[in-house]
Amino acid sequence: MIRLAGALIGSYLVGSLPTGYWLVKWRKGIDVRAVGSGSVGATNVTRAAGTGAGRMVFLCDVAKGLLAVRVLAPWLTEPATPAVQLACGLAAVVGHTASVFLKFQGGKGVATTIGVVLGTEPLIAGVFLAVWLAGFLLWRYVSVGSLAAAVSLPVMQGLTRRSPGEILCGVALALLIVARHQANIRRLLQGTEPRFRKSS
Repeated sequence: MIRLAGALIGSYLVGSLPTGYWLVKWRKGIDVRAVGSGSVGATNVTRAAGTGAGRMVFLCDVAKGLLAVRVLAPWLTEPATPAVQLACGLAAVVGHTASVFLKFQGGKGVATTIGVVLGTEPLIAGVFLAVWLAGFLLWRYVSVGSLAAAVSLPVMQGLTRRSPGEILCGVALALLIVARHQANIRRLLQGTEPRFRKSS
């Protein structure tokens, strides 16, 4: 239990690393939380600092999820079952959405969830990405793609007969993403959600 607690805490701290905040602060000298949605994730970083910065932050956020499930979980726990890996991944996503370094503010958790699922359930990660892409291309809303992908995660886990522990973590990840998109959901219902536009 002590080793598991250490893995969960370590995963949370890795997830908490505010790469988007740091990059925008360094490149533009501004606080990304004061721009657009106030998120420190890749979409809002793109608004604040351009497509290149957004891509870099996306990759860093994915890497945080991968690090939690592929490095910290196996290193600090034994055995590192898929459920334990997903629990560490969930801790990393919680860290990303509520960073201790940003007074418990953060991103929406989608990119870090991609890293988590990619490192534990590659087939489901492919479906997650395909659902996100389909939702985005059909409606041109990043939030719609993210919400659809989040719902697909526990559904696919159930269809592929994953363990109850894995499905529980998948449900928690999906609910966390939906909770972080509450403002987006309200704007979608009101017809005021901005469509994604590329910036240089």
